[in-house]
Amino acid sequence: MTGDPSPDFLLVGGSAPLPPDLARPVVAIGNFDGVHRGHRAVFDTARAMAAEAGVSALALTFEPHPRTFFNPASAPFRLTPEARKLRHIAESGLKGAIVLPFNAQLASMEAEDFVREILVERYGVTGVAVGFDFHFGRARAGSPAFLEEAGRRHGFKVTVVPPMRDEGDAISSTAIRRALAAGQVGHAAHMLGRPFAVAAEVIHGDKRGRTIGFPTANLALAEDMDLAFGIYAVRAVTPLGRFDGVANYGRRPTFDNGRPLLEVHLFDFSGDLYGATLEVEFHAYLRPELKFDGIDALVAQIAADARQARDVLARI
Repeated sequence: MTGDPSPDFLLVGGSAPLPPDLARPVVAIGNFDGVHRGHRAVFDTARAMAAEAGVSALALTFEPHPRTFFNPASAPFRLTPEARKLRHIAESGLKGAIVLPFNAQLASMEAEDFVREILVERYGVTGVAVGFDFHFGRARAGSPAFLEEAGRRHGFKVTVVPPMRDEGDAISSTAIRRALAAGQVGHAAHMLGRPFAVAAEVIHGDKRGRTIGFPTANLALAEDMDLAFGIYAVRAVTPLGRFDGVANYGRRPTFDNGRPLLEVHLFDFSGDLYGATLEVEFHAYLRPELKFDGIDALVAQIAADARQARDVLARI
């Protein structure tokens, strides 16, 4: 998925007023990193509440992620950077998104003040939908139970959405990150409701792939990316179309054991992608990254990986 949200999807900055046609909205509140199936259940609840009340449903989210604000050195990697998060929210059927800047002022705001100043006075909400684990306000004092009680006092309805489960895990951004770190991209996709994907610019590499018959598009992912090193069956959206492929994410131990790169070999593709942005979907984990004794052994294994990736993707 590429491009910006639909022009019909309204983005509202943290201090901007709502236009009259979005007055008295129902808001789905959360960080929404990943925009996974649990998040979409919150959106669906907000839409149903809004339809019943005859108003619009919006997302209310925060940037940067609060964990990045509080501890940037150890914050978990983003499943969906802001632009992609907003595109996925736009696909959910909500009318728009309010993006509050998560800064020192917001971090220190008491939960009651957040309800009164932001939800009631600034946006005049008719209702609120949140996930079962949503907390807000200074020291995360605002729990779902607190929000329900505050809604009764201030005159807006609150619905707390229970957890969804997948393969025994409660669906959460943390569970998805854990699955990706273990190479379980299928499980991550089940929880996300779509394949995990990354987007990055194609950069120049060592160009070894073309010399052994497997040219690659090289992408430097975020430094905090916690995706298992290994070989994946992938699909990539390029400026020249959508292509199946096989990819290695890792340090290339046969050659240099360097910085992590995503190296994508696209099937049945010819062309120059340097400087282009590729969005790569991860459909299956094929094997760990290995060190080979020589080029011939590496080439034979890449050929086998490519055949396996083609077989896997043909069944999807």
